[in-house]
Amino acid sequence: MGKDLRWRVLLIVVLIGACLWAIIPPAQKIRLGLDLKGGAHMVLRVETDDALRLETDTTMERLRESLDKAGVTGATVTVTSPTEIQVAGVPPAQDALLRSTAVEIETTYNRAAGVNGSYTFTMKPNYAVQMRGDAVTQAQQTIERRINELGVVEPTIALQGTNNDELMIQLPGVSDVNHAKEVIGRTGTLELDMVEAGPVPTKESLLQSHLGQVPPNMRLVAGVQAEAGETPTTVYYLIDRVPVITGRDLRNAKPSIDQNGQPAISFSVKPDGARRFGAATGANIGRYLAIVLDNSVQSAPRIDGRISDEGQIYGHFTQKEAQDLSLILRSGALPARLTYLQEQTVGATLGADSVKAGLIAALASLLLVVAFMLWYYKLAGINSTVALVFNLVLLLGAMSYIGATMTLPGIAGFVLTMGVGVDSNVLIFERIKEELAAGKGVRASLDAGFSRVFLTLLDTHISALISAAFLFQFGTGPIRGFATTLTFGLISNLFTATFVSRTLFNLILSRRQVATLSI
Repeated sequence: MGKDLRWRVLLIVVLIGACLWAIIPPAQKIRLGLDLKGGAHMVLRVETDDALRLETDTTMERLRESLDKAGVTGATVTVTSPTEIQVAGVPPAQDALLRSTAVEIETTYNRAAGVNGSYTFTMKPNYAVQMRGDAVTQAQQTIERRINELGVVEPTIALQGTNNDELMIQLPGVSDVNHAKEVIGRTGTLELDMVEAGPVPTKESLLQSHLGQVPPNMRLVAGVQAEAGETPTTVYYLIDRVPVITGRDLRNAKPSIDQNGQPAISFSVKPDGARRFGAATGANIGRYLAIVLDNSVQSAPRIDGRISDEGQIYGHFTQKEAQDLSLILRSGALPARLTYLQEQTVGATLGADSVKAGLIAALASLLLVVAFMLWYYKLAGINSTVALVFNLVLLLGAMSYIGATMTLPGIAGFVLTMGVGVDSNVLIFERIKEELAAGKGVRASLDAGFSRVFLTLLDTHISALISAAFLFQFGTGPIRGFATTLTFGLISNLFTATFVSRTLFNLILSRRQVATLSI
């Protein structure tokens, strides 16, 4: 055995050994997709109007503060739709002052004058489109972070719908679908606000000193209060409309234990938020700070000293609730509500049936291909069979190493890979037969067959890889599974059809002189 042949054999043995190590045992090392393993399939719509209203509400508050500072008196500022702000009651003498003050928001809102000192600010169409797209993208990224922390292996999250505002989510292996829905769909908005009044048991008693109306710079929020051993009761707070810090200012959140030994959530704040938090708490010692989660007051502790970069949320949590809320706060708040359009649970039994049917189809295809190659190409058919088996081992090993998910379309990719592998061998073998018929020797015929067909195989495989790349880029979960399998199948097939198959022929020729070839 020559040196060149020795390193060829060594390379093949090392690759096959590494791939076998990566796929054995298959039940632990090959990841199965939703159609094979079972799990949850959901389609959600991102209610992008919520994101637009949040932006409009924030702009309205900023405009109101600017008008107060500028000295515009008597004007009322309200939000009339997710994209419109109405300003009414502007005195004629202050009309120019209002227009100059409102310049800062006119980069994103169009101003239109009305009657009796009224103005309408409407969000610009291009900005609204951008806001909707950003809301969907942020929702997708937030859901991905939450699902990853749930420990779901290879989830699929893809955009769909005519307006690209729907998310198709597939969670292989998830058995507790309700828990996954709760974690995925919870808005997770956190605010820390100064308490102006409360807690009191009724809204009416809270608003008595304000003529029954919520002041424009405040908002009314409900919460739950319970003393030790007592039944929790609903109470109400008046809090500042503009929060001290929000969930966007959080650096981290994790489950902890409060001073009474009950589950709580400890959080830390980013530097910019810590400066604002420290200034606000330092200036309001003795007042109460409402911790508002998803528009509900979880607790309202007294500020006994300056707080900068760390705090704790305590309330009536179980340990599981504290863990889930920590996960939600770490992953960030959803920019808008999610509406469930479709929900489907794929059972493990269906997945097992799919695996069984797919394996039967793949094995039947393999046996038929092997039988044909042995019948038509005689002993050379053994060479193609060994190369084909090596091809499948390399393919499975590569997918296991990168953590790719096997799907039912992926099994179809396996079957197609076998077909492509046989086609490659047929091209090479037919060329060898032509060289033998022309009177060339066995070695010369083998060299000519492999070298002259190589460029043809390279061209066809690159063309197929380009198609697979487009399928992976623009396809959804099952299509991507097929594209992934096809990609690795094409690469491994080119290697086995040219390198492995030729090495097997050379190995036989190195042991004895062969005058004819059984092909």
